[in-house]
Amino acid sequence: MILTVDDDPGVSRAVARDLRREYGEHHRIVRAESGPAALEALREIALRGEQVAVILADQRMPRMSGVEFLEQAMDLFPRARRVLLTAYADTDAAITAINVVDLDHYLLKPWDPPEEKLYPVVDGLLAAWREAPDRPAASIRIVGHRWSARSYELRDLVARNQVAYEFRRADEPEGARLLAAAGVGADRLPVVVTEDGTALVQPTDAAVVEAAGLATTASQAVYDLVVVGGGPAGLGASVYGGSEGLRTALIESRATGGQAGTSSRIENYLGFPNGVSGDQLTTRARLQAEKFGTEVITTRTVTGLEARGQSRVVRFDDGTEVTAHAVVLATGVSYRMLDCPGLEEHTGQGVFYGAASTEASSCTDQDVYVVGGANSAGQAAMNFSRHASRVVMLVRGPSIEASMSSYLVEQIRANPRIEVRTCTEVVAADGTDHLEKLTLRDRNSGAEETVEASWLFVFIGAAPRTDWLEGVVARDGRGFVLTGPDLPRRAGETGEKGPPGWEPARDPFHLETSVPGVFAVGDVRAESVKRVASAVGEGAMAVSLVHRWLENG
Repeated sequence: MILTVDDDPGVSRAVARDLRREYGEHHRIVRAESGPAALEALREIALRGEQVAVILADQRMPRMSGVEFLEQAMDLFPRARRVLLTAYADTDAAITAINVVDLDHYLLKPWDPPEEKLYPVVDGLLAAWREAPDRPAASIRIVGHRWSARSYELRDLVARNQVAYEFRRADEPEGARLLAAAGVGADRLPVVVTEDGTALVQPTDAAVVEAAGLATTASQAVYDLVVVGGGPAGLGASVYGGSEGLRTALIESRATGGQAGTSSRIENYLGFPNGVSGDQLTTRARLQAEKFGTEVITTRTVTGLEARGQSRVVRFDDGTEVTAHAVVLATGVSYRMLDCPGLEEHTGQGVFYGAASTEASSCTDQDVYVVGGANSAGQAAMNFSRHASRVVMLVRGPSIEASMSSYLVEQIRANPRIEVRTCTEVVAADGTDHLEKLTLRDRNSGAEETVEASWLFVFIGAAPRTDWLEGVVARDGRGFVLTGPDLPRRAGETGEKGPPGWEPARDPFHLETSVPGVFAVGDVRAESVKRVASAVGEGAMAVSLVHRWLENG
């Protein structure tokens, strides 16, 4: 179905007419002339078991505005794409609605000609809806304890790898039934039951993703290009490497997307005026890379890099290796751990580093605490505010303006569910089998208070994942990889090219490390701009430099 609602009968008929003309062959067009009437129509559609792909609602309607209607429509058809019809004077309301009802698009009246202003929008929304019209049937079931850190890790792993799953608590009837059928005791959790009924007891990450049909081993011994790390920079390199005919392998230790993949909404990425979730953006990028022939290898940990003549060898933690003519390092960064008593033992049990999107719905009507004052913390706070009764941002500094994009600051200030507490830090955590209390300290007065808390999400800066490169490529004092003009020069030898140990008769390319043919892109690179767009751009740029290396050395 495509449903349209407008209180003006003439406008309602015109919208339905234009939609029917273009989409009537494959979609039923339903129109209503008030919000309540449209909701009643949606309830009847739901009872019949039919689906709604797109909803178009006028903003200025009596009794119920378009935003108010869409907010209730979301409960009936949460996957339906939502469009607001507005006059020019209502654009501010439409922009605000993007965050209130997760609006997909807004259209200004009039929309003539529909071939230019209406149909391209609806085409895109229908395509997005068709990718996942319903929640897919679970391919695996995870049985574990509610507050088990390992159970959380497995849920996060499969969710970020786009594997449909169900989580069943071991102390509930369905979980107990699955354990009994598998002949496994509750002392050997977690258990993963695959689609064919196989029970994996306390499985490794690799065993779980293999059971879900994802590749965990390389199919070839030699590649033109190996990309280490599947965040935006690595995905950018993989897309361009594959599209330009290079035999490309992307190696990711956990799931493609990196930190960006956990962002609830990225609103300053080029080409997405209404914002896009990190999961959507990086999932599309992965599909795009695979379309061009890139081999994506997950749950493999890279532990070594070696130059053997003109080849570059990447070693894994199990002792195996793959060879490449060029390597792109895109390992990104990891969130720094918050160092205070009680937090480490509750990691995965109420304390999480990063957005932990799999836990958002579990926070319904509860208080959530977010530590950090940069964009990632702000995006998480906005996302959790859709579920939690209150989100408290704990910021060490005097404000969030210095470290957060202004659009996000404005959204947080306008959100009644978000409270920002500046000059505040967490100094202790307590609980039995999960987080129950936090001790907070005012950095100005030194006063401490204890608050009840079951949810803490930490975003306090990041450290590069480069320990495995010690002694291989040059890094700065913080561990970020040095490239191009940032590499040290040979002392006292101004006529020489490159850094110490450099062999080619040329200077390193802009993104090239101290090892020829090895490039670094994205957050792991020293002095890089820590933004999704720049990371993608560096990944694309690296492939052009890889071609120069392959052609000329």
